[in-house]
Amino acid sequence: MSYQALARKWRPRSFDEVVGQEHVVSALTNALDSQRVHHAYLFTGTRGVGKTTLARIFARALNCETGISASPCGNCNTCNSVDQGNYIDLIEVDAASRTRVDDTRELLDNVQYAPTQGRFKIYLIDEVHMLSAHSFNALLKTLEEPPPHVKFLLATTDPQKLPATILSRCIQFNLKSMDLEKLNTQLMKILQAEKIEFDADAIMVLSRSADGSVRDALSLLDQAIAFGNGTVRVDQVRSMLGMIDDQFTRELIEKVCARDGSGLMETVARMSERSLDYRSALDDILSTLHNAALYQVNPQAIEWKGVDRDAVAPVAELADAELLQLLFQIALIGKRDLGLAPDPRTGFEMILLRMSAFQPATNAQPAQELASKTAQTPNHPAAIQETHKKTVSRNTNPEQKTDASEAAASEKAAGSAMVTKTAFTLEMLASQAGWAEFVEGSGLSGIPRELVMNMIPRSLDGHHLHLVLDQTSRHLFNENRLKKIEQHCAQTLGLEIRLKLDVDDVEQEEAETPSQQKKRYANERQESAEQAFNQDQNVQTLVELFDAEIVPESIQPPAK
Repeated sequence: MSYQALARKWRPRSFDEVVGQEHVVSALTNALDSQRVHHAYLFTGTRGVGKTTLARIFARALNCETGISASPCGNCNTCNSVDQGNYIDLIEVDAASRTRVDDTRELLDNVQYAPTQGRFKIYLIDEVHMLSAHSFNALLKTLEEPPPHVKFLLATTDPQKLPATILSRCIQFNLKSMDLEKLNTQLMKILQAEKIEFDADAIMVLSRSADGSVRDALSLLDQAIAFGNGTVRVDQVRSMLGMIDDQFTRELIEKVCARDGSGLMETVARMSERSLDYRSALDDILSTLHNAALYQVNPQAIEWKGVDRDAVAPVAELADAELLQLLFQIALIGKRDLGLAPDPRTGFEMILLRMSAFQPATNAQPAQELASKTAQTPNHPAAIQETHKKTVSRNTNPEQKTDASEAAASEKAAGSAMVTKTAFTLEMLASQAGWAEFVEGSGLSGIPRELVMNMIPRSLDGHHLHLVLDQTSRHLFNENRLKKIEQHCAQTLGLEIRLKLDVDDVEQEEAETPSQQKKRYANERQESAEQAFNQDQNVQTLVELFDAEIVPESIQPPAK
């Protein structure tokens, strides 16, 4: 017996077997049970979501020998003929191959004749948007006033290309892309029925790769079964799809955030030994960054997507929300331009190096620290430039400071970005101003920084500092992050400290968190800039002479 593809074998043959399109199934079954059947239906949606399948089930229900019902028997000659694709009163047309008006007229010439076997003559026109304008005109009259024995079932992936005159004469159903969780459940159900061993993680990978298409998912599943010699294992599936291992993805993002260019190239070299697809690798990185950003906003959102929280949490702690957005955007644009690179690996490496280079210095290594390292290398361009600056300054200013004072000023500037152990005391940390200053130079990044930015000190009892976390940020809190902040405070102060945290409305404390202060300062600077711009004499002259209009959003405060 010849093998039948899973997409054909498991194609639904009744409304009860249809998964994920409950809104369409409900409308069709109600219409059939109440005998209120319209003469034309339009099924729209992306590929592989069940447009043609639903149309065929509907055709069976209309012509089943037991009567019009939402539950056709499945055993009569009509039901069996529809399943086998040779029912004479179900005329299936592929509009993509019959776009000429002559083809459409030839098809419609037989509309007037009564059905041969069933109650209705049913025209199922797939990809109907491919018909020409003249073909639509030929179809329009029949669609507007069809004989009572004719039903039209139209299917398309692009309803925008259909004329409004056609759309207005059809009842339209928009089929949704399959939900990830439902698709995952359906694939596991099929494998269990087929008695095939599988890994749950492998099915999740296949479900994501199908992008909401049931047919694509079943085709990929067939391929995975053949690739795994009768089993479906996650490592084999990832290899089949050209995907990189999760460990590689996390490793690349860690090295990007740490600005470890050498480590990045080493990881890419290990990846290249497996002949992986670099575009798929970028997709994995983009997906991981997206999951990390969702996790920072609401960890439960990851569970809704069926992603393991324990796998996402370490990535979410590597960078703050702004950096994650920046890395995602660089990777996204890089994926678009990957085909322009001399070869895929070169393009992939440059995207990673770009992600590493274009990020705030505070995320991995302060700019001042980086500058001090380069300045120690005499032949480094940055060192040469710095030496040139000092030489010009000495020659043009006779009252130049001594070398000792220059070194002190440079050391002070370099140290302003990092908090030293002697910079703060417990008493200073317990004050609102001191806490804000500590947070600004703490060196924390990622979610721990977001947490401290939304905290204020409440009281100090010995070495126990009582903090309040604004309730709007409670989703970021867990005990491990509080321990990390506590260790950082202890290291900064050089003494033992214990943190106690309450979640409350900070406004009731009549205080501002560092995050609120930062926003207020930014708003004040923006308002000041707008006021200065509006009062500028040149601006007022332009407004008066040319009836100009000021766009507030275009006004930028001066750089600090």
